[in-house]
Amino acid sequence: MSRFKFANVLLERNPRSLSYPSLYCRADGTVIEDKADDSWLLCDKGEYDFCTYFNSLSVQKLKKYTNATRFFLHLELKGAAAHVQQTEGGVFSAHPEPVAAVTAEVPASKEWQTIDLELQSNDDTVLVGFTITTEGQVAIHNSYYAVEYVNELHPVEFVLSTTTFKKESFIENNIRLVKEQILGSGEEIADHFTMYVIDNGRTLDSEKLSDEHVHIRPNQNVGGAGGFTRGMIEAMEQKVPATNILLMDDDVAVSPESIKRTYNLLRLLKPEYTNAMISGAMLNYEIGEDQWEDTGYMTPEGSFAPAKPNLRMTLFQDVVYNETFKVSRKVEEDKQRYAAWWYCCIPMNVIRENGLPLPVFVRCDDAEYGVRCGKELITMNGLCIWHMSFHVRYNAAVERYQTTRNTMIAQCTTGFAPHSDFMHELHNNIRLELKKFGYANAELCLDAFEDFLKGPKFISQKGAAEASFMRANKNKEKMFSFDEVQQQADDLGLDGFELSEIDRQLVDGDKPRTLIQRLQDYATNNGQRILKSEGKGYAVIPVLGWTYPAGAIHNKKYLIVIDWYNKKGAIRVKDSKRYAAITKRYERDLKYYKKNIDRLRKEYSSARAELTSVKYWKQYLDMD
Repeated sequence: MSRFKFANVLLERNPRSLSYPSLYCRADGTVIEDKADDSWLLCDKGEYDFCTYFNSLSVQKLKKYTNATRFFLHLELKGAAAHVQQTEGGVFSAHPEPVAAVTAEVPASKEWQTIDLELQSNDDTVLVGFTITTEGQVAIHNSYYAVEYVNELHPVEFVLSTTTFKKESFIENNIRLVKEQILGSGEEIADHFTMYVIDNGRTLDSEKLSDEHVHIRPNQNVGGAGGFTRGMIEAMEQKVPATNILLMDDDVAVSPESIKRTYNLLRLLKPEYTNAMISGAMLNYEIGEDQWEDTGYMTPEGSFAPAKPNLRMTLFQDVVYNETFKVSRKVEEDKQRYAAWWYCCIPMNVIRENGLPLPVFVRCDDAEYGVRCGKELITMNGLCIWHMSFHVRYNAAVERYQTTRNTMIAQCTTGFAPHSDFMHELHNNIRLELKKFGYANAELCLDAFEDFLKGPKFISQKGAAEASFMRANKNKEKMFSFDEVQQQADDLGLDGFELSEIDRQLVDGDKPRTLIQRLQDYATNNGQRILKSEGKGYAVIPVLGWTYPAGAIHNKKYLIVIDWYNKKGAIRVKDSKRYAAITKRYERDLKYYKKNIDRLRKEYSSARAELTSVKYWKQYLDMD
């Protein structure tokens, strides 16, 4: 049987590794880079534990998904004497547990010494790792895990496609990392790797950034859906056709090692998993140890949800849990899971089989496509990106317009999420916005609903998706600087309101309601129908559309919306007449929906073949 290098022992220098070193190595001492020697120094006497998020080996998943049968550790060390010990983690392991039979003693030496160990595992082993206990300073380089495998390795031509719109700093840094650490790595992937940067903003210097492996493609502003579709077509039609394409967001930080491991995983897959999608996790860009999601699913109520709870990847028990987690039977049976396109690797034959994405600009394109394809989703520790968290980038044009419209279009066109009730989600979002006097954002929901009701001819028009998103951004609630909000409050005579005295505790807080107050709010939608009231005073609430601080907003006249992260806000004023106009419009739309939904479903379904075809998309993207 043959041996294959699978994963490098990873130590790197970036803001995440400096702030959260335990993602890589838990240590008694300092770990620093020695650029002159192309190595890393374990500086002090002590124990260095590599059974971590990035440096443990996921043997349980490798046994399940790949042809790997045996596992090996290769280390190259020099310096003080050291003791190497295999460790492992099982389902209930709170800490790495030593494997007594697998050790090595390394004498002190000024020359590089090689240590090769076969790692032990059994059916209960989730992951394995190792510790290095040093008597003084030890250098480490060129160290990795390898596997022994049966059968042949799969030929892989790997494409990385990213879509950008004026995010030069992120994308240029990721191009640099690709060139230095993938194309310049000397590893097998370098000869089978192509990167396409789809530049929707047309702001990148293509001549400066492009080479034989990295291609900048200036593109129309067609959103993520159009940009990633362009990448898929490029991958299909390149000189040596791609076998797999990794779709990755532009505004992310990534370790090139994650990409290398994805490639190596593809080489090793068992035949029954070659059509699987590999889903990289989203870690929080600002709290780099926190994992927010690695796969998601559509809820019965019609919302997007992460399949796993939030995990802290510097905690060993969470590193283990991340590998052993199983979705509920209900989620499994509903088949409404997806892999988000911040990091999603898709086989090209799956794209040929299922067609291209829908032309919906942004939001739901990735979820719809994942559910449509219905393939196995593979996740693994160490396959990830770092992305800004959702609450930091809340945008009503996305959450109220794009999400509302696109989920309905997707469900009618490709049968997306048949167990999700998107009409329930629409009703709930309108109700929430109206109770919080978010009239502009409630109108965005109706704009989205009405554009859906126009049928597939609307969304299929070239430029329609972009124009409608731009319109939604123009029509959403306007946010102002804190100074402007304070001035508006003073002009309205909001006595006692001082933004300088407000903190997050107040913004995110709520108050209890009595049963009578609950009944009043239910019957009157916070005093805007039947028993109308002008309201008194003000409350401060968060900008996030899904929050409902019911007690805080009860019987108020003014609601001061705060986006604390971006230091902006807005003042909402109760307006029963505007409430009535919106509800009347909604009732009219519902009547049209009930009368025409069967026809619309047929029209959207009939348009599927065209909207997901290469011919349509080439015309849409001006590629002909």
